[in-house]
Amino acid sequence: MRKHKAAFLGILVLFLFRIVVDTIRPLFLKKIIDLIAFHGIDRSLVSAQLYHTIFILFFLYFFAFAFGRISKYLHLRFEFNVIKELRDFAFQKIQGQSNVFFSNMFAGSLVTKSNRFVGSFEKMFDIFIYNFYYTTVTFITIFVVLFIQSKFICFVFSLWVLFFISIVGFFVRKKIKYDLEEAEADSRISGRLADVFGNNIAVKTYSAGPIEYSSFQDLTTEAKAKSEKAWYFANRIDSLQGFLNFIVQCCVLFTLVYFWIAGKISAGTVVLVQSYMGSVFDRLWDLGNSLGQFMKRAADMQEVVDIFEMPVVVQDPIHPEPLKMKEGRIVFDSMSFSYNEGREIFANLNLVIEPGEKIGIVGHSGAGKSTITKLLLRFSDVTEGSITIDGQDVRVVTQNDLHSVISYVPQEPLLFHRTIRENIAYGNPDVTLEEVMEAAKRANAHEFIEALPYGYDTYVGERGVKLSGGERQRVAIARAILKNAPILLLDEATSSLDSHSENLIQGAFDELMKGKTTIVIAHRLSTIQKMDRIIVLENGVIAEEGTHTKLLENPNSLYSAMWNLQAGGFIDTEERE
Repeated sequence: MRKHKAAFLGILVLFLFRIVVDTIRPLFLKKIIDLIAFHGIDRSLVSAQLYHTIFILFFLYFFAFAFGRISKYLHLRFEFNVIKELRDFAFQKIQGQSNVFFSNMFAGSLVTKSNRFVGSFEKMFDIFIYNFYYTTVTFITIFVVLFIQSKFICFVFSLWVLFFISIVGFFVRKKIKYDLEEAEADSRISGRLADVFGNNIAVKTYSAGPIEYSSFQDLTTEAKAKSEKAWYFANRIDSLQGFLNFIVQCCVLFTLVYFWIAGKISAGTVVLVQSYMGSVFDRLWDLGNSLGQFMKRAADMQEVVDIFEMPVVVQDPIHPEPLKMKEGRIVFDSMSFSYNEGREIFANLNLVIEPGEKIGIVGHSGAGKSTITKLLLRFSDVTEGSITIDGQDVRVVTQNDLHSVISYVPQEPLLFHRTIRENIAYGNPDVTLEEVMEAAKRANAHEFIEALPYGYDTYVGERGVKLSGGERQRVAIARAILKNAPILLLDEATSSLDSHSENLIQGAFDELMKGKTTIVIAHRLSTIQKMDRIIVLENGVIAEEGTHTKLLENPNSLYSAMWNLQAGGFIDTEERE
């Protein structure tokens, strides 16, 4: 909001004029009533004063309308600008979180929280302007007028308003915990919806629909109970407000009639105070409800504010070094790594990969193969030691700079619900269609893309569901070809492909790897036979290394055992026993 101080102050000033004008209009109604009541039927004596007063009243109506329209225009412009920046800010802050954060959060729940954050600001600002600010200015104006008209009535009104706000404010603060619980329950529902809808095939193929429905009912039952608690508490606050308003209206009306009978106030004053009393009661009622709504929206925003305040696990250096990584020489120097749970993956690992060298990394599940990619991409930081590229520690440059020198093709292709052309050109938005097509041809993807109804303008669906596994992977490979980074990282990039699809892209891989430092994480050993060197990991250490041929020379090696298992099929029952 500070970025738009001029618009904000303009809203406050114009709205202030409008409220003051609206609030003082009953004074002129009082004057009209007093003139008529005092002079009785002798209309000629007061006609000029009446017309003059009516003219002023019409003048005030016009200015109230004009101020209201201008302030509304500024209000909308202000809100549009702030909401736009809030959306940008929320996206930047959430997207800037580390990979660990997204591994522990539901994407659907994050979307819901982010939308509620922005929507809550809009509601809270409206409440601030049209309830809190409007009420404050109205009360001050009314008290000034009443102080001039009757100090005693002004004193009674002041005491009543302070008492009312104190009582309602106390109960509204009590309601915050119920609003927080309601918001949390709603976020859990959103997370479950995203989880189930995103894995709908698994739900159907495992006949888990009834189970998921029952589990979802448990969540909605819990949310219903939380909402009921919040609503019942809010209803009790409303009942208290209604009772207090009833009491004070009776007391004020009785006092006004008593003062008029005693000749201490005029009939116009009775009308003026009664008019103000109705306005004050309406404002107080709105204020009580608005306080509840304001706190509820604050509770909705709190979830996202908590995310904003979460420390980013992997942060860019405060003063990053200029990027010097060009050749692709990778060194793991006495590198150790453990997860937060204390589970050690690597201890004092040393590995040097020369520029242009092609390395295959294999090992049983849990040996640390994929963790190497996460550490190299700096999705997590090493516990001890270092990882350097061309002598530059990956922690001294920004993550964007680091990722600019690495082409990464994971096991599960990362496609957006956008066109094939946009997916291939992702990260290179200025490339031409011809360049995109050339990359697709090198990835053996051009033929199937051309056969699609809209060719390169075909939308692939969420996470690429409209394409087969092999087609998705070839699109991802075409993207890596177009990026043309000096380091290529393939994390089991062919594990989801059939033999035909694998053959289609094997040639593309050979072309892609030319002149690049390449690390291939593989379960399927046939894909790494031509690597310059193969690293066999076992329990976080390098158990064996060498070429495919050299490693097979030792029939008792871990690599030979894995190769024989894949080449010869399953071990028969007797051997297993």
